[in-house]
Amino acid sequence: MLLVRDAGDPDGAVVIYFHGTPGSRLDLSFGEHAAAEQGVRLVTFDRPGYGGSTPAPFGLASIAADAHAIADGLGVARFATLGMSGGGPGSLATATVPADRVIRAGVASGAGPFQLVPGALDNVDDNDRAAMALLPDDPAAAAAGFAAGFEPLAELVAPGGPGAAAAFANLLSPRDSQLMQDPRLASALAGTMREGLRQGTSGGGWDNVSWVGPWDVDLSAIRCPVLLWYGSDDRFAPPAHGRWLSEHVPGARLVMREGEGHLGIMEHLGEMLDALTAPAAAAAG
Repeated sequence: MLLVRDAGDPDGAVVIYFHGTPGSRLDLSFGEHAAAEQGVRLVTFDRPGYGGSTPAPFGLASIAADAHAIADGLGVARFATLGMSGGGPGSLATATVPADRVIRAGVASGAGPFQLVPGALDNVDDNDRAAMALLPDDPAAAAAGFAAGFEPLAELVAPGGPGAAAAFANLLSPRDSQLMQDPRLASALAGTMREGLRQGTSGGGWDNVSWVGPWDVDLSAIRCPVLLWYGSDDRFAPPAHGRWLSEHVPGARLVMREGEGHLGIMEHLGEMLDALTAPAAAAAG
């Protein structure tokens, strides 16, 4: 079972959103009211093991299948996709499915294929390196290893803990730290991580298998426009991820915001939704 959140304008253009790692269907709770005012219907779902969704193994191809099945269930014929951080690969994967159902795919500070992005493996910690060594032969053991690496974070974002901003203090860029001074945004980040990890850390483990390990989708199959948004001072998904995707994904257009970090979606969500749902002529201009 997958838990789905259907928010924004019920009659608006549909954007299916893929939450971060770790995160949940609550990632964009801070922006749902604005999305409704923009005429956008935001559909988000917890990947298996996150939030209220049943734990299960998954990869990028199955995430894409889940997204299309959710659209089927909601009677949505065409939609755009948007993924933040660890959700970026899911947004792209969904656009690889044949036919023209996905009108545009968006990635905000998203992970590229770690095996291929220059320098992406340089700062992997010992726990994750050990888990990576089990791929591709034993994905279940690798997922368990990756999941163990999320346990300290789960404790920090649990009720009564210091919260997500404190957990990532050493990795936040100056701009990210400024954004976390806004109690509404800090609460939204802590809340989505807390919800995402309430069943445990298996979702994070399989997320890492899906995109730290070899990707099981073919990015060259994407036929829709792809919009990439990155910050030049991102310490989680450095600019190399955006540059690699812009050079290897058909129809990709990269926006690199100077001095911004990983949390750009929190201040640019409206622009992103506009770009993903604009009429074709406007989007091309």
